[in-house]
Amino acid sequence: MQAVDMASLLCSRLCHDLISPVGSFYNGLELLADENDPEMRAQCMELLTDSARKTSSRLRFYRLAFGTASGLGDTIDPAEVHGALQGHFDKHSRINLHWLTGGEPMSRTAVKLLLNLAMIGGDALLRGGDLYVGAEKSGFGVEIVVRAEGPRLLIDEDVRKALQGDQVNGDAATRAAAAIFAHLLASEAGGQIQISPPDDAMLLLGAILPTLA
Repeated sequence: MQAVDMASLLCSRLCHDLISPVGSFYNGLELLADENDPEMRAQCMELLTDSARKTSSRLRFYRLAFGTASGLGDTIDPAEVHGALQGHFDKHSRINLHWLTGGEPMSRTAVKLLLNLAMIGGDALLRGGDLYVGAEKSGFGVEIVVRAEGPRLLIDEDVRKALQGDQVNGDAATRAAAAIFAHLLASEAGGQIQISPPDDAMLLLGAILPTLA
């Protein structure tokens, strides 16, 4: 896939996830301008605050997941990654995030791959559930594992294909943007992504990045 195509897909995903909180912010401003009742104005301010928080949290997440995260150095503190994940799966989400990563700094590539796999795992939890995210260094390289468990678990078949390196096009590619990016990240680091079979009761995503050992 051409770099410009990959950038376009990632921008599409970012816009898809930001349009809701940004739209709510705009609607809140319109309501605030026309409202004189103190109680209603307070509700408008609450809407604005919530929308601004969601927008900020998602931008923080995508800065690490898709961007260069300039200013953070060649390695990134896991606490920064954990905070970005918590913001992405915010307090209104039905997803319970379990952070299983230690305190050792992580490379940019490992961070990007971990966040994209975590996003895919979260997307598969249609009715919420538990999302376990872990990474550690071993003699084989950097090992990343994401496990999703919930009452309604579904991963798009195009996403599954993209994670395994199969080509997807058109609307399918837009839906699978994070999966395509994750596959490219793993491949460039000399690794590959493993995914549990479709009939498993849980979704398990794993990767070993040997060049980052």
